[in-house]
Formats: sequence, structure tokens, C-alpha cells
Amino acid sequence: MKYTQLGRTGLKVSRLVLGTMNFGPQTDEADSHAIMDAALDAGINYFDTANVYGWGENKGRTEEIIGNWFAKGGERRDKVVLATKVYGNMAADGDTWPNHDKLSAVNIRRAVDASLKRLRTDYIDVYQFHHVDRRTPFEEIWQAIDVLVQQGKILYVGSSNFPGYKIAQANEIAARRGGTIGLVSEQCLYNLAERRAEMEVIPAAQEYGLGVIPWSPLHGGLLGGVIKKEVEGGRRASGRAAAALADTAIRAQVQSYEDLLDKHGVEPGEAALAWLLTRPGVTGPIVGPRTAEQLDSALRAVELELSEDLLTGLDEIFPGPGPSPEAFAW
Repeated sequence: MKYTQLGRTGLKVSRLVLGTMNFGPQTDEADSHAIMDAALDAGINYFDTANVYGWGENKGRTEEIIGNWFAKGGERRDKVVLATKVYGNMAADGDTWPNHDKLSAVNIRRAVDASLKRLRTDYIDVYQFHHVDRRTPFEEIWQAIDVLVQQGKILYVGSSNFPGYKIAQANEIAARRGGTIGLVSEQCLYNLAERRAEMEVIPAAQEYGLGVIPWSPLHGGLLGGVIKKEVEGGRRASGRAAAALADTAIRAQVQSYEDLLDKHGVEPGEAALAWLLTRPGVTGPIVGPRTAEQLDSALRAVELELSEDLLTGLDEIFPGPGPSPEAFAW
């Protein structure tokens, strides 16, 4: 496994991030534990989750599965850089009591204690804001975070789904307060098929020293060889990928992508991950394997070197928006 610093921090993290969103809803506890063991054995030390994972009546279940794995010992907790998130409504029926969601100081305090209990640990390495809270000022948010850092409950703070201007606002206010490190990472939707983050989010993250953690690196399976699997009678596209393939122009684009990779003898899913690892500012993409085989495929991507010819071809099929502000100014 290869490692890098998380943004401007001294924290070393693996170039792949283990996403755990499937643990509980799609992968049972025993298999989830096996995947985490395999990831740790392969050198993946950065595990990502969220308090709402498990979804519906089972919100929090994913954190519980991770906590039970930590409780097995074997230095599991000490070896893992643990990231979880706060923001979502944790009520099973969606009818939350006031102040039980978003980023108010009272909810941050409540949510972190609940996550620590489910995760069976006394600290969280990277505590992430899952979304922007438009009604809570960053002065209040940072005050709450400062208390948690002083208490030793969290070490670093990251964002998720933040626009560039909110990354700037958050870190400028943190700097004015003094003594607050501010955001050190940003999780954003970023992949070959969805490159809008290159316009504002990634430049802002680079300017302020945030590590970029792309989620959905295969764009819901669209970049994982979905057409080839259809033809071979394998797992059919669903969700975002199926909706995208219904558009004839997108289907033709994906077909060109798969044809290009077939020409170069590279697996589509591995190429999509390897491409992200070449992008400026990217710490590592989040991979969310449902099986051990999917984890093995992701691990191969770390060692995959994409030729300049292949990179050029990928840019031609999935052109980025171009630099900001030129991309939208003229």
C-alpha cells in the first residue's frame, strides 16, 4: 500500500479509503469484519463511515459493526485512522426532535458522544460535517469543535459535499478564531464522469491544504465495466448507472470508455480508481466493497500505472470543465 499525508496535516493515510456504507444494509456483520481485516492486512489504514449509515430503522448500525470489530482487539483501533460524519437526522422514522440534526453546538455534542458509544472507542480521528448547515454560523461550529478537541474526543475535522466558497469561509473563520486547525479534508463527488469538482471545490481544497477524498469513484457502477457485464449476462446496472445508461449519448460515451480500456488491457473499475490517484490534490478515493473480491480489485488500482496515451484518451472521452474561472467566465 502507498501512503500520503492527509492535506496539510502530519497524519499519514493510505491512498485508498475503505468506505463502510454497505456494512449492514448489504453486507452482514461477519463479512464486514472479514473485509475490514483484509483491508487492514493490505495496508489500508483509513476507514470512513457516518452516523446515519445503516439507514432507515437501522441508522447507526454501520458504526456498531465497526465498533464490534474494534472490540476484537489485535490493535485494530490503534492501526485505523477512523473518520465518521455528523449532520443527518438520526430518528428512524425521520421525524426528528428539534436540535437532533445538522451542526448546532448541541447536536454536535450529542452526535459525537453517540458515535463514540456505537464505535466503542474514546476518540475519532477525523470528524466530518456531512453537509453544509446554512443556519448555523461557523463561529458556533468551531466553538463546539474546540471543546471536543480539548476533551480528546476528536483530533481533526473534515467536510463533505461542501462547495468551494464554504471551504474558504470555514477555514477563514477558523483562522480568525486562532488555535483552530480548521478543515483538513473534503469528501466530494468526483470521478471521470463527474468532474465539476475541478472548477471550485478542488482548487479551494488545495489552496487551504485540504486532502480531497472522492466518493463514488465508479459513479454508481457506471465506470466499472457495466456494459460489458450486461453483454456477458452478469450483474445488470441499477440506480444511478441504469438511469445514466438510458441516455443514448451517455451509453455511447461509456461504450467508448470500455473499448479504450479493452484496447489497453485494463479493467474499467481499476482504471477509474487509478485515474483519480493521478489527480492533483486527491488523497485517495473511497472504495465501498460489498465483497472481498471487490476489495482485491480496488487494491490492484493502487499499483496500476496509466500510460500518457491512455490518460489522453480518457480526457477525450470524459473532458473536464477546464480551469476556473475560464471554464465559466468565457
